[in-house]
Amino acid sequence: MSPSLIVLQVLSGLAHAMVLFLIASGLSLIFGVTRIVNFAHGSFYMLAAYITYTLAAVLPLGPASFYVAVLLAALGTGLVGLVVEVVLLRRVYRAPELYQLLLTFALVLVIADVVALVWGRENKTGPAAPGLERSVRILGQLFPSYDLVLVAVGPAVALALWWVFYRTRWGVLIRAASLDREMVAVLGIDQRRLFTSVFVLGSALAGLGGALQVPRQALTNVMDTTILTEAFVVVVIGGMGSLPGALLAAIVIGVVDALGVLWLPSASLVMTFAVMAIVLIVRPWGLLGRPEAPGRGAGGVVGGARPPAVRNAAVPALLALLLLPPWLPSFWVLVLVEVLVFALFAASLHLLMGTGGMVSFGHAVTFGLGAYGAALLVQAARVPMLLAFLAAPLVAALGATLIGFFCVRLSSIYFAMLTLAFCQIAYAVAHQWYDVTGGDNGLLGIWPPPWLAAPLAYYYFALAACGGGLALVAVIGRAPFGLTLRAIRDHPRRAEASGVNVRLHQWRAFVVAGLFGGLAGATFVFLKGSAFPNYLTISMSVEPLVMVLLGGIGSLAGAPVGAAVYTVLDTVVSSYTEYWQLVLGAILLALVLAFPHGLVGLLAGRRRE
Repeated sequence: MSPSLIVLQVLSGLAHAMVLFLIASGLSLIFGVTRIVNFAHGSFYMLAAYITYTLAAVLPLGPASFYVAVLLAALGTGLVGLVVEVVLLRRVYRAPELYQLLLTFALVLVIADVVALVWGRENKTGPAAPGLERSVRILGQLFPSYDLVLVAVGPAVALALWWVFYRTRWGVLIRAASLDREMVAVLGIDQRRLFTSVFVLGSALAGLGGALQVPRQALTNVMDTTILTEAFVVVVIGGMGSLPGALLAAIVIGVVDALGVLWLPSASLVMTFAVMAIVLIVRPWGLLGRPEAPGRGAGGVVGGARPPAVRNAAVPALLALLLLPPWLPSFWVLVLVEVLVFALFAASLHLLMGTGGMVSFGHAVTFGLGAYGAALLVQAARVPMLLAFLAAPLVAALGATLIGFFCVRLSSIYFAMLTLAFCQIAYAVAHQWYDVTGGDNGLLGIWPPPWLAAPLAYYYFALAACGGGLALVAVIGRAPFGLTLRAIRDHPRRAEASGVNVRLHQWRAFVVAGLFGGLAGATFVFLKGSAFPNYLTISMSVEPLVMVLLGGIGSLAGAPVGAAVYTVLDTVVSSYTEYWQLVLGAILLALVLAFPHGLVGLLAGRRRE
């Protein structure tokens, strides 16, 4: 391989790295000051790209139209961020921090369908940047002039941000708030204005990144998800809240990704997340980040007792699940199976989050391992379905044992992102290992035996499996093991001083949660008759997180309640309109604003009153 080709590939990686830096710097800035994990950040990036596409075509400014469109798109995205922060986020700042994450997830759904409604679902090709359409010759090879300009844009923006943060009073306040925002409030600084200004700047940076990307790639309705995942990786590798770290990490990831496509194309999907996993294991707070203060809490994760109204509704709900399905159409019987699956999946996540205070962004790895474990045992090993079903949760637990060994060494957002890294590595393996997993073609024909094939028969089988799993999770949560987990969640240093091995206890919780997540995956794979890599995507991890938050993280009952509400809403809305994400997102926004502690939390609040 010629050195000139390697140099060009590195330059291409640097061009992409500068776009990543713009997006990641905004994401890091918002998290550093407001502590919001902004899932809508990628949506702002996508929205700015489409705005640039339109403005560049309609502005009557000749060659300057594109450059003016870039600036207007960045400013417009900052304005959207202003509206989002003032109208929506301000209303939930007093709620646990994770509910702000739920609100931004709802915004992802809304913006995705707004883009589809305005610009359509077809991929679009953006205009070339006037004056930069041609290529320059480097070491005998042609390289796009526009990419060379992008390589210079990143350091220029970084220098401008450094000046703002170190040479202006506003910048000093931002740096102070990222270190100790409570102390900034005590000093009399208006936190609302500070949060708003930071959110606007972060959104504008995401918009600038999206606008500058228009000449380089096709515009699609899913470009937000891909870039958000990469931006999270950059922020975490660099260190949350560190702009120099974001720049360094963006360069590392951009170059690794570019060279990975060149040297190891079959493993290109793995390399980015492998780098993140290695960095977090060796340096848990990122390359240029700061270690967390000892004993810091779980970041808005709160627990509580199950409200009496929920306890009183348990028996009627069980009777309804036993008696009503024979009278329902087969379609709704199968929907109920999905509700049971996701109720157990969400409950297993609640064991980590609500009971243990460990927020996972990669819990889908256990779901996927359970699904693929059952599918491969049936299809490749010719194991009877029931044996495969029983073995699948053990496969997931074994995977959770390995992953949890590394993850429980971290806390807060770093724990969450390392779980995401391992989940994405598993996704890449499933997606690219065609000989075993079938790749993106999946594994098909994974059906239960004839005596379980009827919808009603499989429903009762799923009710026994998932209902039994939910009961066991509830027992574990009230047992000494679960009570110790709560003590670790609330006061880790005090628990450690009392003789509790905190890491070992959290590791065991991770394995137990993985076991039940695998049971949910095994139930799901025989419902669908197939296993696909999308069982391991970030969206599959986010959905149970949304369900737990929607129901209420304060009680295990919130998991099945949230799973039922979300699944039924998803099913009903998607059957009536192709813009179901817009409607579902709007409903979720309304629910978060009306019940900022979840649906079950509402019952607990009324009981206390």
